[in-house]
Amino acid sequence: MLTPRPAAAATSLTFTRRDLSRFAIAAVLLVAALTSIFSLDLVPQRLDLEVGDVASTDIVAPRTGSYVSDLQTKAQRDSASKAVEPVYDYTTEKAIQIANVQLSAFEAKVAPVDQAFAEGVKDAARTTILTAALPGLDDAGRKTLLELTSERWKAVRAEASRVLDATERAELRDTAVANAKVGLTGQMAGGLDADERRLAAEIIAQLVVANSSFSQDLTDRARARAAEEVPSVVVMYAQNQTIVRHGEPVTAVEMEAIDYYTLREARPDVLRLGGWLLLSVLVVGVLLAWVWRFRRTLWHRTNALLLVGLIVVGTSLLLKVTAGRTGLPFVVPTAAAGMLLAILLDGGVATAVVGLIAVVAGAVNPNNQLEIATYTFLGGMAGVIAIRRGDRLQVFVQAGLAVAIVNVLVVAMFGFLGSHDARGVIELMGASLLAAAGSAVAAVGTFAVLGSVFGILTVFQLLELANPSQPLLRRLLVETPGTYHHSLMVGNLAERAAEAIGADPLVTRVAAYYHDIGKLANPLAFIENQSGGENVHDQLDPETSAQILKAHTADGIDIAYKAKLPKSLIAFIPQHHGTAPMSYFYARARGLAAEPYGGPQTADGARAAATVDERKFRHSGPKPQSREAALIMLADGVEASVRSLASRDEPAIRAMVARIIDERMTDGQFDECDLTLRDVEKVKEAFVQQLLGMYHQRIAYPQNKVVEIESRRGAGTGTGA
Repeated sequence: MLTPRPAAAATSLTFTRRDLSRFAIAAVLLVAALTSIFSLDLVPQRLDLEVGDVASTDIVAPRTGSYVSDLQTKAQRDSASKAVEPVYDYTTEKAIQIANVQLSAFEAKVAPVDQAFAEGVKDAARTTILTAALPGLDDAGRKTLLELTSERWKAVRAEASRVLDATERAELRDTAVANAKVGLTGQMAGGLDADERRLAAEIIAQLVVANSSFSQDLTDRARARAAEEVPSVVVMYAQNQTIVRHGEPVTAVEMEAIDYYTLREARPDVLRLGGWLLLSVLVVGVLLAWVWRFRRTLWHRTNALLLVGLIVVGTSLLLKVTAGRTGLPFVVPTAAAGMLLAILLDGGVATAVVGLIAVVAGAVNPNNQLEIATYTFLGGMAGVIAIRRGDRLQVFVQAGLAVAIVNVLVVAMFGFLGSHDARGVIELMGASLLAAAGSAVAAVGTFAVLGSVFGILTVFQLLELANPSQPLLRRLLVETPGTYHHSLMVGNLAERAAEAIGADPLVTRVAAYYHDIGKLANPLAFIENQSGGENVHDQLDPETSAQILKAHTADGIDIAYKAKLPKSLIAFIPQHHGTAPMSYFYARARGLAAEPYGGPQTADGARAAATVDERKFRHSGPKPQSREAALIMLADGVEASVRSLASRDEPAIRAMVARIIDERMTDGQFDECDLTLRDVEKVKEAFVQQLLGMYHQRIAYPQNKVVEIESRRGAGTGTGA
């Protein structure tokens, strides 16, 4: 009976049109707010700069980007082109052809000398021939030639021919001919002495010609190829990376980056706008879907959704304003968001919001995304875990200390990983302590105000409402003393049961104090306020009595609204009866309906009793929506029933408690709350132990007995008179 019925379960998991409308409205508002915050720097200030102007402030890249730098690409290609050596038209075929021509010329040149050294030529004739041969020889060369023998000439001739052929077959640029001629002597070998080498070199020097000439066309083509092989220069900037530092002149290359980001035009960055919009949609979509799926009661509370949205938007604004500034993001008291939600709503909502805020923190701080996200998430979780209930200042101090420890450890961890030097770690640790202290102060200073503004019960409000000097409680005490005492007893019982099952004992006790304030509208209609006098219901028919009894919940709601009680507390007034039947009046109605037919024992009487409409004798509901409301329902019934017992020993109390709880379970009163069977057993035992303490046996003191006897005597004497 404690689990939801299939139909109810199916309905609860259905995303209705009302849910869709609620989701759409909340999503549009939150997405618009977050996107506006994230886009604060979307339109950069227009820069009035030209190349050579001095920057009046640091100019930074608004987002991560890359572009092809035409200026740098051209410079590198020009450099590569200039590095190409001049190209000459040398080819192997051309060199061989020139070598052959020059060897032929050599043969023609030395032919007279060969003739002079031919066999049979006389010395005088040889001298005459050699004197006329090889025109252009200097005196030293001529002398050496005249002194040669036939065998030495052959050696000189062969070596000269070899060196000439080798020189012409290798590439010989026209610019290197002079140097080649100078080096001919050194190339001579074949056992020639120095004079013979000089002679051989002088003979072929005039025959050494260039076989490779500079080609402008080939050079231009080579330089063009070299330039084409240079890849385009891609310049990359990270978000917030400095393009030009303050006080430095703007170069043409830097102006290219400025123009890439359109900083001189101040146009909106559409890509970044799209990114921020997607981030907002994801954050809001996940948040609202989580609340709808796991916190259905909060989903239907507009004030709770407004509170969550306000905290998310406010924290995002702080993160965006401080983003990109060295150390400043670490000072933002983001842990306060989780602490406030843990106090005002619950730890699950706080955990989900802290996780999403950590995502936002990383997104708006691209230079150290992982560190900021980790810092925000772990610090926020420490605050959620440590805050518990915000009923004492000491709790906030402990939570702030937990946040400080975790924040410092996160900073130290990233310092060890190499993200910061020793000085940076120390500075960020100081910022962490400031953030933790700020979170604790922000939480303790705002949670009561936020709770009041958004209609969320806080511990301080509950403690104030539990004060007997509260106007409504004073009215209960003065105008309905029986109801006041009953409410106190119900509060004690329900609080003990709440502690046993892990529900909220303070909410339960305070709600019990106010659950019957509707009886102020008609105090004497309820037996606990009649003080033994005449019962008005003896003169009324059962249906009228039932309507009077039923009206006290509606009257209670009206009185509570006029007294400006918190709405979450007012909800307990109709739920403490749920749709339970008013058994006494229903039984009377059945009995009266059966009397004309001879009493309820007859078959006709049973049929007549069956004609009584039970719905008229049931409370209007709704059924308890929370465990705390269910406990007040049970405590209300148990306290009234046990008070009527003649014997209040343990067996009688235990039997009465079990009967009341079983009746409510059988009637399906707990179908819409998450009370479990295990909870029920704990509640039974808690009620029994509390009632035994309340109705314990006392010793009959002798003087009390004497007073009782004397009072009876006086009464008897007075009667006789």
